[in-house]
Amino acid sequence: MILDGGLATTLEARGWDLNDPLWSARVLLDYPQAIGDVHRAFLDAGADCIVTATYQASVPGFRRRGLDERQAADCLRLAVQLALDARKAFREEHVDRADRVKPLVAAGIGPYGAYLADGSEYTGAYDVGDEALRAFHVERWHLLAGTGADLLAVETVPSGREVDVLLRLLEETPERWAWISVSCRDEGHLWDGTPVAEVARACEDVANVAAVGINCTAPALAGSLIAEVQRETTRPILVYPNRGERYDPGTGTWGPGDLAVDLAVAADEWRRLGAVGIGGCCRVGPDVIAAMRERLVGKEGA
Repeated sequence: MILDGGLATTLEARGWDLNDPLWSARVLLDYPQAIGDVHRAFLDAGADCIVTATYQASVPGFRRRGLDERQAADCLRLAVQLALDARKAFREEHVDRADRVKPLVAAGIGPYGAYLADGSEYTGAYDVGDEALRAFHVERWHLLAGTGADLLAVETVPSGREVDVLLRLLEETPERWAWISVSCRDEGHLWDGTPVAEVARACEDVANVAAVGINCTAPALAGSLIAEVQRETTRPILVYPNRGERYDPGTGTWGPGDLAVDLAVAADEWRRLGAVGIGGCCRVGPDVIAAMRERLVGKEGA
């Protein structure tokens, strides 16, 4: 399965200023069709799954912007509808293409640190307890679980403690599937130091975990992390790293990093190691997803 790439950084590449605590979610307020256009670009590039623009969208975040609870909930539902509409339009134009399966729409759920917008999504160093984490996630979780999305995409979680909170929420919605994807600092640990193998074992105990993933992590680490996860889980493995640059949360900018990895070439190795869902995260645009699809599926499926 070919996943999509970085929605927010693709918006930035198209000229949108996302220097805002809401990040990509601010476009939901300003010009939502821009988000639908990016979804369509990833579908046209070959993505079999698109993730909604709800990573940094939350009821507390929208309320902090001045929206009331109903308006905040409507924005979350709008984000899902934009993805559903993009898929519908794509399907109507490609109804006769046997090489393209019906793409999935995954409702994105980002970590608590994304709401804080203080860089803690890259450390997992939260100054709150488990109950506060649950209180932050619970309303958005149940709201998105009640939409027409095919599944939930829990992404970029930097903390083992937060994974546990989210797994408990998943147990509250047994009719819903979700993938759990974490962000890692090295070949074997989340940003807060939790072994990625420990997360994979925890996911084994929850029946409706659809897959275990690694995302927004340096691509050079992906191979080792796939191996760590594979030893501890029977679930499908997803990998969708960032481009390899380093993010500075203080300035909100990307700086030099390791750009030596050709993601399309690396995707072959990730598949060989056991990943069954492959795509990209920050700074990975539709062009890279198209190259991955051509490499992994072939020109007839591009």
